[in-house]
Amino acid sequence: MTTVTTVRHRSRTDDPAAPESAADHRRRLLDGLAASIAAEGYRKTTVADIVRHARTSRRTFYEHFTGKEDCFAALLTENNADAIREINAAVDTAAPWQTQVRQAVDAWVAHAEACTPITLSWIRDLPAHGVRARRSHREATEAYITAIQDLCDNDTMRAAGVGPIPRQRALILLGGLRELLAATVEEGGHPTELTEVAVDAAIALLGPRG
Repeated sequence: MTTVTTVRHRSRTDDPAAPESAADHRRRLLDGLAASIAAEGYRKTTVADIVRHARTSRRTFYEHFTGKEDCFAALLTENNADAIREINAAVDTAAPWQTQVRQAVDAWVAHAEACTPITLSWIRDLPAHGVRARRSHREATEAYITAIQDLCDNDTMRAAGVGPIPRQRALILLGGLRELLAATVEEGGHPTELTEVAVDAAIALLGPRG
């Protein structure tokens, strides 16, 4: 399976002759880690790999990060924040609630398809690492739970008897979709294959309670 990892944010000016800022260097290092994860996987990636892909130096790397794990946590924090922004932007809160669910799932799948190696690393690699990584995993999980609860708490959702939803139900939805995504990608599939089953599962779980 060939997957392209895309970069969501660029901080560098459009002038190629302009000197790079600290934010530009940090961006290049995050991009370098993303490229190495796509090529080698996180576990095989070294700081040398990151700086090689970033075309910078170890000195520059350690000016921004304490080590590979620190860089990894920063990359995943940014990637998950990007995904949540894209999901929020995709949902029309005036649309029927089932349509809103589909819009959210479509955006989640599209992000996962564009950033599959990073998404898979978040699910599979991050929990096994140190305190900073585990904290980042918890923070990302909480951010997704909050996003799901917020998306289900609008006038249309409330009128349909869907929202607001409890934290536990949001967690079940997130965990199920995340595990489905990981299993599919690990078996050689693509995130886009999950769209219909993910929509059906989300509608069933979030639907009005009798």
